[in-house]
Amino acid sequence: MNYIVISPYYPQNFQQFTVELANKGITVLGIGQEPYEQLDAPLKEALTEYFRVENLENLDEVKRAVAFLFYKHGTIDRIESHNEYWLELDAALRDQFHVFGAKTKDLTKTKYKSKMKNYFIKAGVPVVPGQVVKKLTDIDKALKKIGLPMIAKPDNGVGAAATYKLETEADVAQFKEEWDQETVYFFEKFVNSGQICTFDGLTDSEGKIVFSTTFDYAHTPLDLLLYRMDNSYYVLKEVDPKLRAYGESIVKTFGMKERFFHIEFFRDGDDYIAIEYNNRPAGGFTIDVYNYAHSIDLYKGYASVVAGEGLTLPDFEPLYCLATTRRDATDYYYPEAELLDKYRSQLKAVKRMPKAFAELQGDTLYMLTTPDRAQMEQMIADFSRQK
Repeated sequence: MNYIVISPYYPQNFQQFTVELANKGITVLGIGQEPYEQLDAPLKEALTEYFRVENLENLDEVKRAVAFLFYKHGTIDRIESHNEYWLELDAALRDQFHVFGAKTKDLTKTKYKSKMKNYFIKAGVPVVPGQVVKKLTDIDKALKKIGLPMIAKPDNGVGAAATYKLETEADVAQFKEEWDQETVYFFEKFVNSGQICTFDGLTDSEGKIVFSTTFDYAHTPLDLLLYRMDNSYYVLKEVDPKLRAYGESIVKTFGMKERFFHIEFFRDGDDYIAIEYNNRPAGGFTIDVYNYAHSIDLYKGYASVVAGEGLTLPDFEPLYCLATTRRDATDYYYPEAELLDKYRSQLKAVKRMPKAFAELQGDTLYMLTTPDRAQMEQMIADFSRQK
């Protein structure tokens, strides 16, 4: 099997996908912008060949690289980056070279929030009313249809970027003034819930879920954006059956195969409202957080799925796994060394966040496990407490 990894160097923790694929006897070929000399030694050893391009965003240049590797190594069986930024590039290459996996037409249902909502409805999962906004008159239609307060997001966008919370007529007027009228927006009814949770996992080549889990955000992504709060989220020990039923229905309806998924929901009392389907793993070091919570290795697990071996889950009672961040510029009440000593038996890893994530999420990430929710909540309070 020949597997092309797009951008094998970045993010650094995703290099382990390449290593584990190679350990399964799969021929892994890399295409990236970084000089070969910059690659880490384990990555170099795992790659059968690395083709450096000047610009990964130049589709023609990347196509030529794939064509060369196809000519030299034979049929290409997979093309993947696992990276939100390169999802469309991955799909375009699969289109061109007839490779298994999500094609460009498949991405429309996960790329546009308006289309995504239609699939949630088809899956029988609760949603809030929404409206596509392409011109100024559409804003007035949204006001009439949905009413204030509303959330305005780019219809094709990632996370909380360029998001507005519209609570008053003055907010709407300000949006009208600032909007470039070129970016298509999607307006939704604002959900008065500070609780966002997820249904995350991995499907096999037939679309069957082989691993799933859930985590809660301590703060919403919008609050992180607006108030520069410290990011904290934690994997729960078990998935609420109602959330699992919704998540499994969504995965079946979207029909993605041999992919990670990351689905966000508002918790609304004892029910859930679907927010967004992400056709990839959750960002940053979240795969490592899953691994610590479930005593699993999803880098190896993914490689086993690709190799057609399936995924065997360990006989292990999950733990809470907390991922919490701190910012370099914030003056905290407890010094880092004091907390690392206090929680030394629970601490699993300390990571510096990539620059792409640090602005929104924080500069240093701490991962800790515990069987006790109260202790986990104390950890959040201790790491985030400021002077």
